[in-house]
Formats: sequence, C-alpha cells, structure tokens
Amino acid sequence: MWPYHPELLARPVPRFTSYPTAAEFGDGVGHDDMAAALDAVDADADVSLYLHIPYCRAICWYCGCNTGAANRTTRLEAYLTRLHAEIDRIAARLEGRGQIRRIAFGGGSPNAIPPGAFAALVAHLRRAFACEDAPLSLEIDPRGFAPDWGSVIAATGVARVSLGVQTFDPMLQTAIGRIQPREDIIRAVTLLRGGGVGSINFDLMYGLPGQTDAALQATLEEAIALAPERLAVFGYAHVPHLIPRQRRIDVTALPGAAARFAQAAAAHERLTAAGYRAVGFDHFAKPHDPLAQAAANDTLRRNFQGFTDDPAEILIGLGASAISEFPDRLLQNAKKAGDWHQAISAGRFATARGIRRTPLDRRRGAAIAGVLCQGIADTSDLPERDAIHTRLSRFEQAGLLRWEGHCLRLTADALPYARSIAAAFDAWRSEDDTRFSHAV
Repeated sequence: MWPYHPELLARPVPRFTSYPTAAEFGDGVGHDDMAAALDAVDADADVSLYLHIPYCRAICWYCGCNTGAANRTTRLEAYLTRLHAEIDRIAARLEGRGQIRRIAFGGGSPNAIPPGAFAALVAHLRRAFACEDAPLSLEIDPRGFAPDWGSVIAATGVARVSLGVQTFDPMLQTAIGRIQPREDIIRAVTLLRGGGVGSINFDLMYGLPGQTDAALQATLEEAIALAPERLAVFGYAHVPHLIPRQRRIDVTALPGAAARFAQAAAAHERLTAAGYRAVGFDHFAKPHDPLAQAAANDTLRRNFQGFTDDPAEILIGLGASAISEFPDRLLQNAKKAGDWHQAISAGRFATARGIRRTPLDRRRGAAIAGVLCQGIADTSDLPERDAIHTRLSRFEQAGLLRWEGHCLRLTADALPYARSIAAAFDAWRSEDDTRFSHAV
C-alpha cells in the first residue's frame, strides 16, 4: 500500500509529543518556574489535569514508562497521601483560576491502586478544582481488573478507558514479559461497558520479537471483534541502552526494518477496511468518535498522551515524573518517587527538569504539529526555512510532499514518513542521535 524508501526512515526520530522534546529537558528549572506558570493562568483558560500513578502489578520487559512494582501497600499509601497534598498545593496556587476541562489518569497502571483510593482522588480533584463536569479518562492493565473496579468506574463517571493489550498471541506475550490471557481483556471490556464507558481504546504493538504477519493479523481480528472505539498501533521501540529491562528481550528475534514497515502498513490497511479512520500515523478511531472528528475537521492536536481532541493549551501534571505543559515552558516533576516526596513534603513544587520555550520554539512546534496532525506546515515565519526545504528534498523527490510557496503539504503516501519529515523542523536534532527509535 505504501511505497517503501528505507533510506528515508533510517534516522531515529522522536515521537514529538512535545516540542522541544523531553530529551532536551535540563535541570535549570524548578519550583519558581511552576509557581510562575500557575500564577500566569488566566481565570477562563482551558486546563487539563494529568495524574501519574507510577506502579504496576507486574513490570513488562518492553515498557519504557516510569513505573515500579506495586508490591508494598505502605509504598502505595505513602504515594497517594503525597499526591493528595500535591493536589491541594496546585489548587491553592491557582486560587480558582483556569477551567478544568479534562482529567486523565496514566502510569504505570492506575488500577494498581485500590479502587476506593481512585474514587477518593477523583472526589478530591473535583472538590479542589471545582470541576464536577470534567470528563475522566483512565489507563488500565486488564490483568487483575475486577468487578470492584468496574463499579467505581461507573460511580465516578469515567468516560474513556485505554487498555494495554499489545498482542493477543500467548507466545509473543511470553517474549515481552506480559502474560495476559484473552479472557482478562474480554472481562475488562465487559466490565467497562457495564460501567457506562463509551470510549475504549486498545494499545497494540507491531515489531515484537518473533511477531509474524499472521500473528499481527490475528491480533487485529480479535481487537476488531471486541469493537473498541479507538486503537493505537505502536512500533516496539527497542532501546536497551536507555531502558535496561529491555535487555531481557531477544534482539535476534526482532523483525527487520522492512518487516516492521510491512506490519505497520498491514495494520493501517486492515483497520481502515474495518471502518476505522486513520488519525495521524498510529491512531485509529471509529468515525463517530471525537478523535476521528477532530482529525476530520482539522482540530486534531498532539500532546504527551499522543494524538488528542483536547483543545487545552495548558496541561498540569501531578505525581512523580508527570510533565506540565504551559505556552512558554515544559516542566517535569522529579522522576524518582523519593525526590518527588521530599519536594512536596517540604512545601515546594516537585519540578526538577524542563525547558523554557521561546517564541521561535513555539513556531517550530506548531509546524511539527501541523505535519503530524494535518499534513501541512507553513514555514514562512521560520528563519531556517531554506534549510528545511533542503533537508526535505529527498522526500520531495520521492513524491511524499510538495511545496506551495513556503507551505508544505504531505501526499497520501507520506503517512508513515510523517515523523521523519517533522524532524526536519527540529533544531535540536543531529543525524547521529541514538536516543530515539525507528521512524516506523
């Protein structure tokens, strides 16, 4: 379906969930930056909240998330106590400014905490930020997802849930350290539907060790049969020099670049044939879903949660390693739970890394988002536009883009090359950067 140009995909590139990316964060920011950013929030500004739960019942080998084992009750209780304190600190600083439009829980696995503790967090958020109507979204691990969690999801009014499925194939699950019987996923979907969840997402993966085209197709068929409203199909990123737990994965069994490309193309073809709309380069949604509608009406955006229909320009992250996004800065809490605990207990914000964004950063970021979300970018206000044109000459010659003056437009065949094309706008990137994964 897609033309394959391996030379155009050889360079590792970021996923561009922000610009500058987290790879550029430094330690030159701290408590004062977060305080100033919160003080600058307008009374009627749209704001989203993200709460990070950095614990899982079991640690999967492939995972690059900031997470640890939920094997000690006292550890979880201490974390939750401190998270409640951080909620109060953020809310007190805002003094009622900002309108909370959405609340998302991610991890890790938020359902690693007791369901009652989740309900208490939701109640605290709604009270502290006066956001009774803000819709809730939640990431879950289907393993161990029991009826008590289904009940609390119904009681709290969770609107969207994302399930970490990855693959239905038992052999591949063993190869990536995530044993997850099909029955667990079916049970979770049944409980979620019974709890009134109207939008379910499956995270799937291609490029797994030993994964064949047939195995991927089988997983796609099982996923389609369960009828989630959304799917995200990610290429496995093997970077053991950054994620030591990935050393347990057999690198010799990983599909090559051409095989990965073919798997990505096969997933796109099968899911669009099943009625899903392609959203960006790795998300899919049913036509009635708000994500698909955002893609159709050119309001699709990109943030730390991937492609989104969330219009808020301010995202406040709570919990260890959570990232906050403001128009002029990106601020990340301390990654280590101990450092995060210490900051909050001392009455400070836990900001430990980040970057202050210049107006030029924001223009470059808008161009990158335009490439990824709408397939179009205006370079007229970028000082390096001629250099960008030169960097993209190979893509233009391959028929993957065209220029209309200073305006760049991707062609229909360019979808799998979008991240590589976007990288041409990234002033921080070097050709030999090894911190990132395959472009496809």
